Amino acid sequence: MRTRSRRWNNRPPAGAEWPAVADLPLLVFESQWHRRQAGALLGRLPPLAGAPILIRCARDLRDRRGPVHAGSFLRERVIVFDCSRAEFPRVFVHEVFHFAWLRRGNGARRSWEDLVRGELRAGARGELGWSAEWRKLALSADDIESRRRRWREYCCESFCDTAAWLYSGVLSHDEFTLTGGFRIGRRVWFRETIEATQLRL
Repeated sequence: MRTRSRRWNNRPPAGAEWPAVADLPLLVFESQWHRRQAGALLGRLPPLAGAPILIRCARDLRDRRGPVHAGSFLRERVIVFDCSRAEFPRVFVHEVFHFAWLRRGNGARRSWEDLVRGELRAGARGELGWSAEWRKLALSADDIESRRRRWREYCCESFCDTAAWLYSGVLSHDEFTLTGGFRIGRRVWFRETIEATQLRL
C-alpha cells in the first residue's frame, strides 16, 4: 500500500476548531489507542522538546490529490490521523518529523539537501516512502538547480520518510525502495545531525 500524508502550513479546513494546547504536555492524544501505540514508539526517538502538539483522529482525510493517511497543521501544532493500525507507526513518526524539519534551521536543512542532491547525482533510485518517491519522480533538473518549491518539498518529505524508516520499528515495507548504500548515508547523517541533540518540535 502506498502511504500518503499531507502537511498544511495554513489553517485547518473551514469549520474545524482545534482546542488550545498551550498548557498541555508535549504530545496530547485524543485517542487512548494512539497514546498507547505512540508510547511504544517514543523510546525509539531522540529526546523530544518543544511546545505541545495535539494528536487527533478524523475520517476521510483528503487533499487535492485524494485520500491521505494524516495531516500536520504546523502553525496550530495539530496532527490528524486517518490510517490503519498497521500503518500508524510509520505515519506517526513521519508526521512528528515535519515539526522537526521546521525547527532544524537552515544549516541542517541545507545539509540534508546536499546529501540527497549527491544521491541523485550518483543515480540513486527509489525512496523510503511514497510521499518522497512521487515527488522525486516529478523533479526536473531546473527544480533542483534553482531550489524550487518542488525540490524543497521533496527534501522535506524524504527527511520525514527516512525518519519513519529509521525509528518506526518497521523493518520491511514495499515503500522502502532506496538501495542499501544510500540508506547507510542517510543513517549516518541522522546519527550525526539529529541524534546528537534533543529533537525540537
